[in-house]
Amino acid sequence: MAGERALLRHCPLLLPQDRHGTAYEGFVTAQGRDFHIRILLPVDFQLKNARIECSWRLKKILHGYRHILKQRLHSCPDLVSFMVELKTVLEIALKNTQDLHIPRPPEYYSCLVRDLEILGWNKVAYVDTGLTTVKLKAEDSCGRQHLITLKLNAKYPTEPPDCLVDFPVPFAVSWVPQNSLIDIYNQFLAALESLKEFWDALDEIDGKTWVLEPENPTRSATTRRIAIGNNVSVNVEVDPRHPNMLPECYFLGADHAVNPLRTKLNNNMHLWDPEISLLKNLRELLEIDFPSRAVLEKIDFAKDCGICYAYRLNGSAPDQVCDDPRCGQPFHQACLYEWLQGLPTSRQSFNVIFGECPYCNK
Repeated sequence: MAGERALLRHCPLLLPQDRHGTAYEGFVTAQGRDFHIRILLPVDFQLKNARIECSWRLKKILHGYRHILKQRLHSCPDLVSFMVELKTVLEIALKNTQDLHIPRPPEYYSCLVRDLEILGWNKVAYVDTGLTTVKLKAEDSCGRQHLITLKLNAKYPTEPPDCLVDFPVPFAVSWVPQNSLIDIYNQFLAALESLKEFWDALDEIDGKTWVLEPENPTRSATTRRIAIGNNVSVNVEVDPRHPNMLPECYFLGADHAVNPLRTKLNNNMHLWDPEISLLKNLRELLEIDFPSRAVLEKIDFAKDCGICYAYRLNGSAPDQVCDDPRCGQPFHQACLYEWLQGLPTSRQSFNVIFGECPYCNK
């Protein structure tokens, strides 16, 4: 009797179907949803030999968790323990399931369609057939195109949708149950304008210099590796909240080429002017002109690794250069490390390895 009371407490919708307690049928509840289930126990009540029958919907949700449930059947001492484990697994499975045809109330659809009509269909870039995913498009004051993806749950508009944007900073929506898609769209527009100066700075760099990495930057990317000369570049990390301030700069190249640039940056740091563009500030502090896209080609800077003979290795460009001015051959760090490890003449001190250049033997 104690076991039946415990089972009734944990699964009030699962009831015995015979006097022997070998058959149970009813529903198991998770995340506010009820799923039909039937459990048949052998006469010795051994859970490992139990048979579980359920609806096709529950079977589909638990398909990837069958091995876990079999383990639980073998390890749980009684049916109550197993049902507690089953509900836990079901909760996890539901969270990992992409809105598995969750039935939505009619109010959901009428409210969503009304909101889209008020917002304007010209602002809608995409709507899936189930009306659960909506993509809205917007143009900022500089004419840049942006998208926001909304993942709506069945409780919309009581609960806000999940919002996915290509931003360098988190985008959190302020929401109350009386809000609609218009409120999200207006917050999206405000966020676009707050990032205007950041994108202006990076667009100027992308348009007027040779950017080695990333090759196809997203709007959320905050770094640019800018070519300065043959196998010499600077990696710039821009703060999206303060794009007009001096960014973090990391020079890549042979010591004889980058040391003078480091010295100029340190000596001229006080000249940084937040009233002029980031690119112009970099030119004046480093006392250089970045190679122009109109005059030179990217191949003049994007030289292949001297070991693997490729420019890209797992998405990375060569970032190590031989220090000898007469050589200057670039390498991927991973390639160079593996090469030097294989040389008997190399030596290592903590995390630094010393050895000969594969090209000039210096």
